[in-house]
Amino acid sequence: MSQEVRALEPKALWNKFADLNAVPRPSKKEERVIQFMKDFGANLGLEVIEDEVGNVIIKKPATSGMENRKTIVMQSHLDMVHQKNNDTDFDFDTQGIEMKIEGDWVKANGTTLGADNGLGVATIMAILESTAIVHPAIEALFTIDEETGMTGAMGLKGGLLTGEILLNLDTEEDDEIGVGCAGGVDVTATRTYKQEETPEFKKGYTITVKGLQGGHSGMEIITGLGNANKIMNRLLFDGFENFGLRISEINGGSLRNAIPRESTAIVAIDAVHEAAFLSEMNALAETIKIENKTLEPDFTVVIEASETPEFIMDLGIQEGITRALYSALNGVYRMSADIPGLVETSNNIARVIIKDGAIKIGCLTRSSVESAKLDLANVLRATFELTGCEVELSGDYPGWTPNMDSSILKVLSSLYEKLNGEKAHVAACHAGLECGILGQNYPDMEMISFGPTIKGAHSPDERASISSAKKYWNFVLEILKEIPVKG
Repeated sequence: MSQEVRALEPKALWNKFADLNAVPRPSKKEERVIQFMKDFGANLGLEVIEDEVGNVIIKKPATSGMENRKTIVMQSHLDMVHQKNNDTDFDFDTQGIEMKIEGDWVKANGTTLGADNGLGVATIMAILESTAIVHPAIEALFTIDEETGMTGAMGLKGGLLTGEILLNLDTEEDDEIGVGCAGGVDVTATRTYKQEETPEFKKGYTITVKGLQGGHSGMEIITGLGNANKIMNRLLFDGFENFGLRISEINGGSLRNAIPRESTAIVAIDAVHEAAFLSEMNALAETIKIENKTLEPDFTVVIEASETPEFIMDLGIQEGITRALYSALNGVYRMSADIPGLVETSNNIARVIIKDGAIKIGCLTRSSVESAKLDLANVLRATFELTGCEVELSGDYPGWTPNMDSSILKVLSSLYEKLNGEKAHVAACHAGLECGILGQNYPDMEMISFGPTIKGAHSPDERASISSAKKYWNFVLEILKEIPVKG
């Protein structure tokens, strides 16, 4: 399948993307892709730097006649979100992505594609390798761990880069020029609980929520997609209220920045209530399916008898935690008062794990306003602390404040209109881009973000538009020609 992708135009871009996708590169396990990038730069005879945290910098001099232009930093992140369908047999630690073409889209076989941010990385690689593309001096910055903490951007020290302009290639709509983004903070609630032996009269059941689309917890939080953790809690809450359902285990969601697609719970119910329980649960599941039928046509709930669990949660803890999960905000908290249609503040209840006497609930709270981010984080903190949980706020990273007067914004806006006959959409986004973090150590660097159209990022439905990639590639080449003169 990758050979079909390699034949796509522009070949320079798609071939580098295929090369990259052959290298396993999940977040926090980037050793192989770091070495891959270092070898790539060294084989080109270019200066290669690996910094203390694993970011890779490759420097290429300006082409003839472009020496008087400002040095640019072209930046993308090396890691990718690893998500797969439940029935897909795939090991992200050892396998390269299996790609296919469907109409105008490049997709993967049951997994995330890695176009976020692999197409950006491939773009930079193609330019570094080319002997024909006109460009100013380039400092290619390949950061690590963007998807699970942005530790690469956070660890990049000042003084390693001399560029005056940063081109971040991580925006996912080809008619958009990004000038700002949200910051984020992880809110993690934990506690232990006493397990009780399951009484003899109980019967075991496994409840599975699956078939939800999932997706990017920033860009797609406004759409109202189903959250498997919230849906599961609704089912468990109802089962307890009406039939005394007791929880043994819950395993819901996966990554902090992905809207949860699946959740599984092992529960116990009184045998005498079995028929009524099944009738009520299936009726509630059908109600939830009807509520979500437009956005989540493949959503389903499976309730099946299983081995009775040996232990169940302490009753008081179960009551408290299910109420806390019901109360905890998931979705949009506040829309921007300044930019129409932009989510200002939101939360994703990303992970719920209850097992062996321990509870862990992970959320990612985002906002373009620092005070609002803390406000919502404290709302969640208070909610979970009322149930006796310890709550930690970690991984805090800043947003990126728009600069509507930057010279590079003027260049991109003018070029986009010239090439496409219409104006670009200049906007901030509700995703977390690395620009705000990088700007802390490089405050004088002008920054801009753009990229090809990618849909369904952070889910197995991730796909990259072939026609958009052509449009984007031409845009990149023209931008490189129009970088302002030094001074």
